[in-house]
Amino acid sequence: MKNYIFTLVFKVRDYECDIQGVVNNSVYQNYLEHARHEFLESIGNNFKALHEQGTDAMVSRIEIDYKTSLTSGDEFEVRLNIEREGVKLVFNEDIYRLSDNKLCAKGKVYTICLVNGRLSKGEVFDELFAEYLV
Repeated sequence: MKNYIFTLVFKVRDYECDIQGVVNNSVYQNYLEHARHEFLESIGNNFKALHEQGTDAMVSRIEIDYKTSLTSGDEFEVRLNIEREGVKLVFNEDIYRLSDNKLCAKGKVYTICLVNGRLSKGEVFDELFAEYLV
């Protein structure tokens, strides 16, 4: 089993499902984003505070491979790792249904950093994530 640096448990709400009774594809991005925000909170920071200091992390690209559909009431977990690729931080986020530990989606979220409106490597994140970056 892969080691993850952060996990967050969710439960599918009825309104997140489409007419076919499965979680709408766009909702998975919300799950992934919420997990990234909670990860940052778990290490003692948040995106609002960083923004107020002039640092903004922004998504530049998202890849999601859908494997197994979640349905209403399913409990699931977003499992997260991060790595650096040049100026980008990449969040690898996997979604597993808890009832059977089945992989439901694999997300790869590429982020860039702006400091005072200018593209930066985002050294602040190297410091914040030092113990987690490969």
